[in-house]
Amino acid sequence: MATQDRVNDFVIRIATVNGTGSASANSLLMKAIFRMGIPVVGKNYFPSNIQGLPTWYEIRVTKDAYLSRSGHIDIMVAMNAQTYSDDLISVQSGGVFIYDSTRRREELHTRTDVTVLPIPLSELANNAFTGARTRILMRNVTYVGALAALLEIDLDTLKQLLEETFSNKQALIDSNLTAIQIGYNYAREQFNCPLSMRLSRLDKTAGHIMIDGNTAAALGCVYAGATVGSWYPITPSTSLFDAFTDFCKRFRTDTESGTQNYCIIQAEDELAAIGMALGAAWNGARAFTSTSGPGISLMSEFLGLAYFTEIPLVLFDIQRVGPSTGMPTRTQQSDILSAAYASHGDTRHVLLFPSDPAECFELAVTAFDLADRLQTPVIVLSDLDIGMNDWPCPELRWDDTYRPDYGKVYRANELRDLERFQRYLDVDGDGICYRSLPGDHPRGAYLIRGSGHNQAGAYTERSDEYIEVMDRLRRKFDTAATLVPGPIIERTPNADVAIVSLGSCHGAIQETRDRLAEKGLASDYLRIRAFPFCDDVRSFIDSHPRVFVVEQNRDAQLRSLLMTETGIAADRLVPVLYYGGEPLSSVDIIDVILEEIKQGKAA
Repeated sequence: MATQDRVNDFVIRIATVNGTGSASANSLLMKAIFRMGIPVVGKNYFPSNIQGLPTWYEIRVTKDAYLSRSGHIDIMVAMNAQTYSDDLISVQSGGVFIYDSTRRREELHTRTDVTVLPIPLSELANNAFTGARTRILMRNVTYVGALAALLEIDLDTLKQLLEETFSNKQALIDSNLTAIQIGYNYAREQFNCPLSMRLSRLDKTAGHIMIDGNTAAALGCVYAGATVGSWYPITPSTSLFDAFTDFCKRFRTDTESGTQNYCIIQAEDELAAIGMALGAAWNGARAFTSTSGPGISLMSEFLGLAYFTEIPLVLFDIQRVGPSTGMPTRTQQSDILSAAYASHGDTRHVLLFPSDPAECFELAVTAFDLADRLQTPVIVLSDLDIGMNDWPCPELRWDDTYRPDYGKVYRANELRDLERFQRYLDVDGDGICYRSLPGDHPRGAYLIRGSGHNQAGAYTERSDEYIEVMDRLRRKFDTAATLVPGPIIERTPNADVAIVSLGSCHGAIQETRDRLAEKGLASDYLRIRAFPFCDDVRSFIDSHPRVFVVEQNRDAQLRSLLMTETGIAADRLVPVLYYGGEPLSSVDIIDVILEEIKQGKAA
């Protein structure tokens, strides 16, 4: 048994088999800890098949509210005999290994530096319940009960959560409570409870909710005024449209007539999905689609069409491991370059980089406003870790005074007074032209084309007219740099280290900075939230001799984008890369930084 008390600071990993219904039990466990006022975050590692392969769920209890993967395991609940050996090896010294000892496994009791707790979970569930499926499900809930005793999880909190989850289904509430009590009683009778690693109530989750990024993004789309969504199923973006559909049924359905004031289309493929969204956006609707890496590849031609014809579009790319099919249920940041320059020819797209579900909500709204103002595609680059895992974040709040910004649109009265409407004429010098909406007024009619066109929208192959359009599009991109969300900059006096990053790396970097501070190393940090890069990004890098660029891909794509777009020399940008598919941890960053400092190369 571990001897040193570890209160509200440890990692639980649960090893199960995909398709056995463990997700609800694991969610119940994490939410109970959250309800006790203790910061907690869950990471789900599941295979890309339907069922039968190993899956793990990792819960990090962290009194300091760190939201990244820790890089170690303190308590392992091993429910999959196929992975017992590897699961035992993965527990760090001083940890606890819990397994289903309905069939006792003596080889699991060999590590003297780990406390092994055998609990006959299958036997306990089989004795209390009937039916094969029920027994499997209740076995999972039984380990929740055992952990409640071992870690001092409040039973009343578990009961409240079950009542909320199953509402008026009293039979389900009763069966789950029975399973919890069975596991709880067994652990109390057989072991010294609680463990030295245990929980104690805090008050650090008040005003916070647990939500995944895809759900938060979908809610942001509703608030932004999106009424049309077209999509094709692909992991890990599918749940975004599942959530958007649910929200539309609640908030976009007329309560009196039952009229649905929205249109959601599941297309036959990614090309059709983005094509439908473009058609709706051209007609004036706020429309969007979502996908992941393979879909970005397929949608590239349409993205080029939207860029050149200047149709607003919002695209959510929930990044996963590539290339090709890659590992569909693992996370990465490997679409940065493909999204920034998607399509053939000279194209540059506006990108937004949320770091957590709260920013998925916020930047979803920003994306629609930017797309309309700039009349161009805006791609929100989230990832699987943000999109599909539950995160604690501040309660999402909304300003009822918000009104969508549709940008430069000539309405009927304005078109009526125009001598001549020219769709691609830069009136204000910022590269952004005035557009018209179909049906508003005959004078606003024009032929939209993806081929060469002049400022009036007419077909052309004249070099000077083509160059005029392309130069204006570049000028519009420069304007975009003044409109996109600026970076978040955190400075420390006399900083020894400078870090630049984006997206879901943020949690690991926050922890890294604290660990470096413990070693006497102060750090400056800039988190990029958008592309094109504003002047603050270049200024931050210029103020440091060398900067660590942290990202989750093999080829240092953010670093490459910074060099290409700012002209910063390669030797001033030190890559810190992780691309194994698991969420980034501070360990993956600190080792690289300390090695550079040891060699005298860092600032």
